Amino acid sequence: MLDALTANEAKTHFGDLLLRAQRGPVQINKNGQPVAVVISMDEYANIEAMKLRLLQSRATQIKAEMAAGTLSDGDAFLDDLAAGQFD
Repeated sequence: MLDALTANEAKTHFGDLLLRAQRGPVQINKNGQPVAVVISMDEYANIEAMKLRLLQSRATQIKAEMAAGTLSDGDAFLDDLAAGQFD
């Protein structure tokens, strides 16, 4: 379970929020509903690197399909890519 703060607590104790985010993701709730997650810069960089690796892997797969003549629907691929679906 994520460490959680209310939006008011996050605003009032911003320094504490930053310290907590260095240890792990912190969920911010507003009116009892989750609205955001604050993460460390390292965590963000790891997520971005993972997304890039997935995209590179998918591009390699598409190149192989193109070379083999088995690529069937480029529009579907671009739609999936725009939606963030890399499988």
